[in-house]
Amino acid sequence: MPEEKNMKTLALLGATGSIGTQALEVVRQQPGRFRVAVLSAQRQWELLAQQAREFRPAVVVIGDESAYQNLKSALADQPETEVLAGPAALAEVVTRPEIDIVLTALVGYAGLLPTVAAIRAGKDIALANKETLVVAGELITGLIKKHNVRLLPVDSEHSAIFQCLVGEEQNPIEKIILTASGGPFRGRSAQQMEAVTKAQALKHPNWDMGAKITIDSASLMNKGLEVIEAKWLFGLTNEQIDVVVHPQSIVHSLVQFEDGSLKAQLGLPDMKLPIQYALGYPQRLANTFPRFSFLDYPTLTFEAPDRVAFPNLELAFGAMRRGGNAPCVLNAANEVAVAAFLREQVGFRQMSDLVAECLARVSYLAEPILADLVATDAETRRLAAQLIMN
Repeated sequence: MPEEKNMKTLALLGATGSIGTQALEVVRQQPGRFRVAVLSAQRQWELLAQQAREFRPAVVVIGDESAYQNLKSALADQPETEVLAGPAALAEVVTRPEIDIVLTALVGYAGLLPTVAAIRAGKDIALANKETLVVAGELITGLIKKHNVRLLPVDSEHSAIFQCLVGEEQNPIEKIILTASGGPFRGRSAQQMEAVTKAQALKHPNWDMGAKITIDSASLMNKGLEVIEAKWLFGLTNEQIDVVVHPQSIVHSLVQFEDGSLKAQLGLPDMKLPIQYALGYPQRLANTFPRFSFLDYPTLTFEAPDRVAFPNLELAFGAMRRGGNAPCVLNAANEVAVAAFLREQVGFRQMSDLVAECLARVSYLAEPILADLVATDAETRRLAAQLIMN
């Protein structure tokens, strides 16, 4: 077992979601490596209480303040764990001096402000919340440099790029290629996509994720958001990012260097490996996760994405090219659209129409500050809600 002096103290935001629960599996696999100081959840107070009993953090935060009393009562016999509620509490706890690294596994825009607070407090960030860089990429990368902290990607595709770049600091990137599974509707025409149901869209062929990310993957918006995230993570131009559909989800992404060489990172579609790599970086930690064998996957295939059947990908590239607050509009409109689809208020293809309408109508700002982005997010959500009601 590693000596306690090497232990990292972890704040895990979004502990009850798909990434959060898998991160805790990683912690269990690595006794003596990590101490959990903070756990948070938005609504699932029962699971959060269960996690708190096992990991005994110094503090737990429930985002939904109406669930505070339930959580407080559930942990009444665990007085060493402080119980807090609300977004302000979340932004405060990540700044506490004992924390070494903050894993932001919150879903959507909610991850932005606590991530900003953690960076300003000098904490390393393991980023599983792509929306933070989509909404405020320039601001976040500036803060990372100013406060001299590490931004470690957790998304499997960005982790793959990050791993491929280790040792290549002197070699310029020609381009990166993000792989996409294509989701459950790969090969369907734009007309066929009109009839997609909620139940069909929630069945991803390779990954087990939360509802919002699963819908985003089915519409290829998830890949569009990852394109924008990659631009900021790796300091790329818009022209240096490409997407290829790879249905087996074994090649997690590739880097092409200026001599034409390609480096790829491969593995089974399992988020625990990129989570562990981010938390343990720069070390690769031994584990008992299942191993990939080429004999189990004798055929790996690649194809171009269909940007007509899946217009979200082109909407994301367009927002990235426009810059300013356009990616913030894209993200906010998509969050409202996905929530409406899950409530069966809009159809699958209507989500893209809603995002496009918001991009066309929300006020454009070329050089937004944080307050502008907060206002843009609110303005977009109001407009999107109105469009759904009309």
